[in-house]
Amino acid sequence: MAKIQIDDVEYDLDALTDQAKRLVGEVQKINARIQETQNMSAILTKAKRAYIADLKTEMLAVKAGLHFGDD
Repeated sequence: MAKIQIDDVEYDLDALTDQAKRLVGEVQKINARIQETQNMSAILTKAKRAYIADLKTEMLAVKAGLHFGDD
């Protein structure tokens, strides 16, 4: 027997109307999209930090005179 919890109240999915079951499915889809978005945000943040680290390295190399022209 599958259950869903909403506002600290547990409901039996089998006892829900077809419309309520459809809405539960929509909420589950939205939750999955939220998780995907959070995962993508984490990936993009990691990439941004890597680019910033590379930029700092490049700027230090130029300042130290270790870089000669464009790559």
